[in-house]
Amino acid sequence: MEIVGLDHVQIAMPPGGEAAARQFYGDLLGLPEITKPAALQGRGGCWFGNGRVQLHLGIEANFVPATKAHPAFLVRDLAGLSATLAAAGFPLKLDESVPGRQRGHLFDPFGNRIELMQNGDGFQQRE
Repeated sequence: MEIVGLDHVQIAMPPGGEAAARQFYGDLLGLPEITKPAALQGRGGCWFGNGRVQLHLGIEANFVPATKAHPAFLVRDLAGLSATLAAAGFPLKLDESVPGRQRGHLFDPFGNRIELMQNGDGFQQRE
């Protein structure tokens, strides 16, 4: 057997955080919300995805933000997205430690660490 891909990443948020998640992940990061299966809708939370990536935000009653573990999203225009995020109160801390990649970290509205990366001059999928 072998792993052939990554279906989704799930991170946690506190109860009642759906509106903030929609504003951050949907409006600012541009990930469309996708409908959760009916059997899971009663649990709260929300899912986002665009055909290449899926992020699930689940409710955790005793929520503690993930400040080290994190998803890393590839983006087309890190500088442009960084400006948009900073204007909305989510500054990106740039990190130049990986050659050939522009990247930075920020924290979502719940304190979860998020990494944004740009390969070279723009988005390129790695094989």
